[in-house]
Amino acid sequence: MKKFEFAHIAEGIARQAGALLRGFYAKGVATEYKGDVDLVTEADRASEQLIVEKLKAAFPTHGVYGEEGTRSGLESEYRWYVDPLDGTTNFAHGFPAFCVVLGLEKRSAGLAPDADGEMAAGVIYDPLRDEMFSAERGKGAWLNGRKIHVSKTASLQESLTATGFPSKKRHESPNIHFYNEITLRSHGVRRAGSAALDMAYVAAGRLDGFWEFNLNPWDTSAGYLLVEEAGGTVTHFDGGKFTLDSRETLVTNGLIKKEIVHLFTEMFAGRELTAIPSAAEFAAKRMAAE
Repeated sequence: MKKFEFAHIAEGIARQAGALLRGFYAKGVATEYKGDVDLVTEADRASEQLIVEKLKAAFPTHGVYGEEGTRSGLESEYRWYVDPLDGTTNFAHGFPAFCVVLGLEKRSAGLAPDADGEMAAGVIYDPLRDEMFSAERGKGAWLNGRKIHVSKTASLQESLTATGFPSKKRHESPNIHFYNEITLRSHGVRRAGSAALDMAYVAAGRLDGFWEFNLNPWDTSAGYLLVEEAGGTVTHFDGGKFTLDSRETLVTNGLIKKEIVHLFTEMFAGRELTAIPSAAEFAAKRMAAE
Protein backbone atom coordinates (compact mmCIF):
# COMPACT_ATOMS: atom_id res chain seq x y z
CA MET A 1 0.00 0.00 0.00
CA LYS A 2 1.12 3.55 -0.66
CA LYS A 3 1.92 5.93 2.17
CA PHE A 4 -1.24 6.76 4.13
CA GLU A 5 -3.43 4.85 1.69
CA PHE A 6 -5.35 3.02 4.40
CA ALA A 7 -6.00 6.20 6.38
CA HIS A 8 -6.67 8.28 3.27
CA ILE A 9 -9.41 5.95 2.05
CA ALA A 10 -10.84 5.60 5.58
CA GLU A 11 -10.98 9.39 5.85
CA GLY A 12 -13.09 9.59 2.70
CA ILE A 13 -15.49 6.93 3.99
CA ALA A 14 -15.73 8.60 7.40
CA ARG A 15 -16.55 11.92 5.75
CA GLN A 16 -19.38 10.31 3.79
CA ALA A 17 -20.74 8.71 6.95
CA GLY A 18 -20.37 12.04 8.75
CA ALA A 19 -22.39 13.83 6.07
CA LEU A 20 -25.10 11.21 6.48
CA LEU A 21 -25.10 11.75 10.26
CA ARG A 22 -25.34 15.54 9.85
CA GLY A 23 -28.50 15.06 7.82
CA PHE A 24 -30.09 12.85 10.46
CA TYR A 25 -28.92 15.21 13.21
CA ALA A 26 -30.54 18.21 11.53
CA LYS A 27 -33.96 16.59 11.22
CA GLY A 28 -33.89 14.50 14.40
CA VAL A 29 -34.27 10.75 14.75
CA ALA A 30 -36.40 8.29 16.65
CA THR A 31 -34.55 6.21 19.22
CA GLU A 32 -34.77 2.57 20.19
CA TYR A 33 -33.17 0.50 22.91
CA LYS A 34 -30.75 -2.37 22.42
CA GLY A 35 -30.75 -4.05 25.78
CA ASP A 36 -32.11 -2.25 28.83
CA VAL A 37 -30.62 1.21 28.41
CA ASP A 38 -28.32 1.45 25.37
CA LEU A 39 -29.77 3.72 22.71
CA VAL A 40 -29.61 3.04 18.98
CA THR A 41 -31.05 5.09 16.12
CA GLU A 42 -31.69 4.67 12.41
CA ALA A 43 -28.65 6.93 11.95
CA ASP A 44 -26.38 4.34 13.62
CA ARG A 45 -27.62 1.60 11.30
CA ALA A 46 -27.55 3.70 8.15
CA SER A 47 -24.04 4.91 8.90
CA GLU A 48 -22.75 1.38 9.52
CA GLN A 49 -24.36 0.14 6.31
CA LEU A 50 -22.69 2.91 4.31
CA ILE A 51 -19.30 2.33 5.93
CA VAL A 52 -19.40 -1.43 5.43
CA GLU A 53 -20.37 -1.08 1.76
CA LYS A 54 -17.56 1.42 1.13
CA LEU A 55 -14.96 -0.65 3.01
CA LYS A 56 -15.91 -3.79 1.11
CA ALA A 57 -15.64 -1.93 -2.18
CA ALA A 58 -12.23 -0.47 -1.30
CA PHE A 59 -10.81 -3.49 0.55
CA PRO A 60 -12.70 -6.63 -0.54
CA THR A 61 -10.39 -8.99 1.36
CA HIS A 62 -10.66 -7.14 4.68
CA GLY A 63 -12.86 -8.17 7.59
CA VAL A 64 -15.29 -5.85 9.38
CA TYR A 65 -16.34 -5.83 13.04
CA GLY A 66 -19.08 -3.23 13.57
CA GLU A 67 -20.89 -2.05 16.67
CA GLU A 68 -24.32 -2.51 15.10
CA GLY A 69 -23.82 -6.17 14.29
CA THR A 70 -21.66 -6.46 11.18
CA ARG A 71 -19.32 -9.45 11.48
CA SER A 72 -17.65 -10.53 8.27
CA GLY A 73 -14.25 -11.86 7.23
CA LEU A 74 -12.90 -11.91 10.77
CA GLU A 75 -10.27 -14.47 9.77
CA SER A 76 -8.74 -11.98 7.30
CA GLU A 77 -5.27 -10.46 7.60
CA TYR A 78 -6.87 -7.04 8.08
CA ARG A 79 -9.88 -6.27 10.25
CA TRP A 80 -11.74 -2.96 10.50
CA TYR A 81 -13.40 -2.01 13.79
CA VAL A 82 -16.30 0.32 13.05
CA ASP A 83 -18.30 2.59 15.34
CA PRO A 84 -20.70 4.30 12.93
CA LEU A 85 -21.83 6.77 15.59
CA ASP A 86 -19.86 7.07 18.81
CA GLY A 87 -21.92 9.21 21.17
CA THR A 88 -25.39 7.99 20.22
CA THR A 89 -26.99 9.32 23.40
CA ASN A 90 -25.56 12.78 22.69
CA PHE A 91 -26.75 12.55 19.10
CA ALA A 92 -30.27 11.53 20.10
CA HIS A 93 -30.55 14.45 22.52
CA GLY A 94 -29.07 17.02 20.14
CA PHE A 95 -25.88 17.40 22.16
CA PRO A 96 -23.08 18.17 19.67
CA ALA A 97 -20.43 15.62 20.64
CA PHE A 98 -20.29 12.50 18.48
CA CYS A 99 -18.09 10.99 15.79
CA VAL A 100 -17.40 8.23 13.27
CA VAL A 101 -14.66 5.73 14.14
CA LEU A 102 -12.73 3.33 11.89
CA GLY A 103 -9.76 1.40 13.23
CA LEU A 104 -7.73 -1.06 11.13
CA GLU A 105 -5.97 -4.01 12.74
CA LYS A 106 -3.33 -6.11 10.96
CA ARG A 107 -3.43 -9.72 12.07
CA SER A 108 -0.68 -12.30 11.52
CA ALA A 109 -1.41 -15.73 10.04
CA GLY A 110 -2.65 -18.25 12.59
CA LEU A 111 -3.69 -15.61 15.14
CA ALA A 112 -6.64 -16.71 17.26
CA PRO A 113 -9.89 -14.86 16.41
CA ASP A 114 -10.02 -13.20 19.84
CA ALA A 115 -6.29 -12.34 20.02
CA ASP A 116 -4.94 -8.89 19.20
CA GLY A 117 -2.98 -8.06 16.09
CA GLU A 118 -1.32 -4.68 15.57
CA MET A 119 -3.24 -1.49 14.89
CA ALA A 120 -2.29 -0.30 11.41
CA ALA A 121 -4.47 2.76 10.82
CA GLY A 122 -7.33 4.69 12.35
CA VAL A 123 -9.58 7.69 11.83
CA ILE A 124 -11.94 9.56 14.13
CA TYR A 125 -14.16 12.10 12.40
CA ASP A 126 -16.23 14.78 14.13
CA PRO A 127 -18.75 15.80 11.45
CA LEU A 128 -20.09 18.89 13.22
CA ARG A 129 -16.65 20.48 13.63
CA ASP A 130 -15.29 18.92 10.44
CA GLU A 131 -12.29 17.60 12.36
CA MET A 132 -10.55 14.54 10.97
CA PHE A 133 -8.11 12.81 13.31
CA SER A 134 -6.08 10.15 11.51
CA ALA A 135 -3.02 7.96 11.94
CA GLU A 136 -1.06 5.16 10.34
CA ARG A 137 1.52 3.15 12.25
CA GLY A 138 4.92 4.80 12.20
CA LYS A 139 3.69 7.89 10.36
CA GLY A 140 2.43 10.14 13.14
CA ALA A 141 -0.98 11.45 14.15
CA TRP A 142 -2.78 14.16 12.23
CA LEU A 143 -5.70 16.58 12.54
CA ASN A 144 -6.98 17.98 9.24
CA GLY A 145 -3.54 17.52 7.71
CA ARG A 146 -1.64 19.06 10.62
CA LYS A 147 0.61 16.86 12.74
CA ILE A 148 -0.47 16.66 16.37
CA HIS A 149 1.23 15.66 19.62
CA VAL A 150 0.15 15.02 23.18
CA SER A 151 0.45 17.76 25.77
CA LYS A 152 3.51 18.54 27.85
CA THR A 153 1.62 18.84 31.14
CA ALA A 154 3.85 17.14 33.69
CA SER A 155 1.64 16.70 36.75
CA LEU A 156 -1.88 15.54 37.52
CA GLN A 157 -2.44 18.71 39.54
CA GLU A 158 -2.14 20.78 36.38
CA SER A 159 -4.04 18.35 34.15
CA LEU A 160 -7.41 18.39 32.45
CA THR A 161 -8.76 14.87 32.02
CA ALA A 162 -11.91 13.10 30.85
CA THR A 163 -13.89 9.99 31.66
CA GLY A 164 -17.15 8.26 30.86
CA PHE A 165 -19.81 6.35 32.75
CA PRO A 166 -21.68 3.19 31.75
CA SER A 167 -25.19 3.44 30.38
CA LYS A 168 -26.30 0.49 32.50
CA LYS A 169 -25.85 -0.44 36.16
CA ARG A 170 -24.27 2.92 36.97
CA HIS A 171 -24.94 2.34 40.66
CA GLU A 172 -22.53 -0.62 40.49
CA SER A 173 -19.75 1.26 38.69
CA PRO A 174 -16.73 2.20 40.81
CA ASN A 175 -15.94 5.09 38.48
CA ILE A 176 -17.65 7.71 40.62
CA HIS A 177 -14.86 7.17 43.18
CA PHE A 178 -12.18 7.60 40.52
CA TYR A 179 -13.99 10.68 39.23
CA ASN A 180 -14.00 12.17 42.72
CA GLU A 181 -10.32 11.51 43.35
CA ILE A 182 -9.11 12.83 39.99
CA THR A 183 -11.37 15.89 40.24
CA LEU A 184 -9.87 16.81 43.60
CA ARG A 185 -6.33 16.39 42.29
CA SER A 186 -6.53 18.14 38.92
CA HIS A 187 -7.86 21.13 37.00
CA GLY A 188 -10.99 19.10 36.34
CA VAL A 189 -12.61 16.12 34.68
CA ARG A 190 -14.79 16.36 31.58
CA ARG A 191 -17.53 13.90 30.69
CA ALA A 192 -18.56 14.61 27.08
CA GLY A 193 -19.99 11.19 26.20
CA SER A 194 -17.73 10.03 23.34
CA ALA A 195 -14.74 7.90 24.31
CA ALA A 196 -13.26 8.08 20.82
CA LEU A 197 -13.31 11.89 20.83
CA ASP A 198 -11.79 11.90 24.32
CA MET A 199 -8.90 9.76 23.07
CA ALA A 200 -8.49 11.98 20.01
CA TYR A 201 -8.36 15.02 22.28
CA VAL A 202 -5.56 13.45 24.32
CA ALA A 203 -3.66 12.86 21.08
CA ALA A 204 -4.20 16.51 20.10
CA GLY A 205 -3.10 17.85 23.51
CA ARG A 206 -6.55 19.19 24.41
CA LEU A 207 -6.77 16.72 27.28
CA ASP A 208 -3.90 15.33 29.31
CA GLY A 209 -5.55 12.02 30.19
CA PHE A 210 -8.67 9.88 29.90
CA TRP A 211 -9.88 6.73 31.59
CA GLU A 212 -12.97 4.55 31.40
CA PHE A 213 -14.23 1.11 32.34
CA ASN A 214 -15.77 -1.44 29.96
CA LEU A 215 -15.14 0.03 26.53
CA ASN A 216 -15.32 -2.03 23.34
CA PRO A 217 -12.84 -2.49 20.47
CA TRP A 218 -14.84 -0.20 18.19
CA ASP A 219 -14.56 2.54 20.84
CA THR A 220 -10.80 2.33 21.34
CA SER A 221 -9.16 0.85 18.21
CA ALA A 222 -8.56 4.07 16.28
CA GLY A 223 -7.80 6.14 19.37
CA TYR A 224 -5.29 3.56 20.58
CA LEU A 225 -3.10 4.09 17.52
CA LEU A 226 -3.78 7.81 17.32
CA VAL A 227 -2.58 8.42 20.90
CA GLU A 228 0.52 6.26 20.52
CA GLU A 229 1.45 7.95 17.24
CA ALA A 230 1.03 11.32 19.00
CA GLY A 231 3.49 10.29 21.70
CA GLY A 232 1.07 9.23 24.43
CA THR A 233 0.25 5.96 26.20
CA VAL A 234 -2.74 3.63 26.28
CA THR A 235 -2.65 0.98 29.02
CA HIS A 236 -4.65 -0.87 31.61
CA PHE A 237 -5.20 0.96 34.90
CA ASP A 238 -2.12 -0.75 36.35
CA GLY A 239 0.05 0.49 33.48
CA GLY A 240 0.12 -2.92 31.78
CA LYS A 241 -0.18 -3.54 28.06
CA PHE A 242 -3.51 -2.51 26.59
CA THR A 243 -5.66 -5.02 24.71
CA LEU A 244 -8.72 -4.33 22.60
CA ASP A 245 -10.87 -6.52 24.87
CA SER A 246 -9.66 -4.71 27.99
CA ARG A 247 -12.22 -3.73 30.61
CA GLU A 248 -9.91 -0.87 31.64
CA THR A 249 -8.63 1.94 29.42
CA LEU A 250 -6.13 4.50 30.70
CA VAL A 251 -4.90 7.10 28.21
CA THR A 252 -2.27 9.71 29.08
CA ASN A 253 0.27 12.07 27.59
CA GLY A 254 2.91 9.79 29.14
CA LEU A 255 4.06 12.40 31.63
CA ILE A 256 1.20 11.89 34.10
CA LYS A 257 0.89 8.14 33.59
CA LYS A 258 2.98 7.11 36.61
CA GLU A 259 1.05 9.42 38.94
CA ILE A 260 -2.36 8.18 37.80
CA VAL A 261 -1.32 4.52 37.88
CA HIS A 262 -0.10 5.00 41.46
CA LEU A 263 -3.37 6.68 42.46
CA PHE A 264 -5.48 3.96 40.85
CA THR A 265 -3.39 1.26 42.55
CA GLU A 266 -3.94 2.91 45.92
CA MET A 267 -7.66 3.25 45.28
CA PHE A 268 -8.07 -0.40 44.33
CA ALA A 269 -6.27 -1.24 47.57
CA GLY A 270 -8.64 1.02 49.54
CA ARG A 271 -6.06 3.67 50.33
CA GLU A 272 -5.71 7.41 49.63
CA LEU A 273 -9.45 8.06 49.44
CA THR A 274 -10.03 11.76 50.01
CA ALA A 275 -13.17 12.87 51.79
CA ILE A 276 -15.12 15.67 50.12
CA PRO A 277 -14.81 18.82 52.27
CA SER A 278 -18.02 20.01 53.88
CA ALA A 279 -19.63 23.33 52.97
CA ALA A 280 -18.35 24.79 56.24
CA GLU A 281 -14.80 23.71 55.43
CA PHE A 282 -15.07 25.27 51.97
CA ALA A 283 -16.29 28.51 53.51
CA ALA A 284 -13.52 28.52 56.11
CA LYS A 285 -10.85 27.97 53.49
CA ARG A 286 -12.27 30.73 51.32
CA MET A 287 -12.35 33.19 54.22
CA ALA A 288 -8.76 32.28 55.13
CA ALA A 289 -7.65 32.85 51.55
CA GLU A 290 -9.30 36.27 51.47
